Amino acid sequence: MRDTVGEVARSAGVTVRSTLPAAGVVLAGGRSSRMGRAKAALEWHGSTLLRRTCDVLGRAVTGPVVVVRAAGQDLPPLHPDVRVVDDPRDGLGPLQGLVAGLTAAARDADRAFVCATDLPFLREAFVRRVLAGFDDDADIVLPVVGGRAQPLAAGYRTAVLPTAQARLAGGRLRLGDLPGDCRTVRLDEAALLADPALAAADPGLDSVVNVNDPAEYAAARRRGLSR
Repeated sequence: MRDTVGEVARSAGVTVRSTLPAAGVVLAGGRSSRMGRAKAALEWHGSTLLRRTCDVLGRAVTGPVVVVRAAGQDLPPLHPDVRVVDDPRDGLGPLQGLVAGLTAAARDADRAFVCATDLPFLREAFVRRVLAGFDDDADIVLPVVGGRAQPLAAGYRTAVLPTAQARLAGGRLRLGDLPGDCRTVRLDEAALLADPALAAADPGLDSVVNVNDPAEYAAARRRGLSR
């Protein structure tokens, strides 16, 4: 639900600062039809893609790490502190996963970095930079890399839940359309790399590179040997 206290304070010209931690949310329930097998369990240099992503988030945020899976989906072993929640509605895509993940995180956090499983080069500095992009009015912090918005490597306040649920109810399922209905801060390459920590850790902004098919996965694994 929207933070009505914060809304009143903002309308009165009062600066509002969050006192709650940020969470990390990983959407693991995709069908992976192009990959031909579940991305979450893909091997990644002695670990798995899902475990690696959760570990990065666990180091980057102070709130909980939540994994959203399809109902009954098998997952590779994860750290015991990771919360696993089932997506209650199959076939509605990442927007439904976002709702499930933010709902699970909302008791302990008011915002979250939300990403897909398959970001093998995600860096802690990227997560922290995105979360630092929240100001008192922003509901979404949306990286834009190479001219492309990255809604599956972005920051969301739990306050977007009513808007996201209304879109689901209306059959408007594209996650990429949600920022148009919310107060959104967009971070282009220059804004992202203005952070010295991110510029040093990930100058090419490979944190947003995903793997959709076996060829991309194989290429990423070859690159990962040197990272």
